[in-house]
Amino acid sequence: MRYGQCMNRLLTIILTIGFTAALAHAADLTITVKGVRSADGAIFLAAYDSDKSFMKVPQAKTTRRINAGKGDLKIVINDLPAGKYAIAGYHDENGNGKLDTNALGIPEEGYGFSNDARGMLGPPAFSEAAFEFDGKTDKTIAFSIQY
Repeated sequence: MRYGQCMNRLLTIILTIGFTAALAHAADLTITVKGVRSADGAIFLAAYDSDKSFMKVPQAKTTRRINAGKGDLKIVINDLPAGKYAIAGYHDENGNGKLDTNALGIPEEGYGFSNDARGMLGPPAFSEAAFEFDGKTDKTIAFSIQY
């Protein structure tokens, strides 16, 4: 086989692989966490895909942890499949790896949910925080941390 034919064949293979990989890429979800009051500790997020799994961290579809920063922070979840999701997050200011609560179970650290959903005497329902993600188009959502 001549050099030119070899190079053409190699280029065709490389372009085919690159095009296939681009088609296989699932969309990204960018989450803006607004109103973080300090750079102490970390921000933890969990994405849930059902009412049954909501607020049960071991059953989360995915979780993320980033170092805190004062103000608004962006967290990207790559290659998230299509589905209905609700995001729960909290600001672990003291770095102990959990959302601290008082004796009555009321959070002592900041927390928030997608759609800025709020619950009465507890977290909101999955349906209040849920949003559709088509898995094909990048999506950006935002919610505020409540202290």
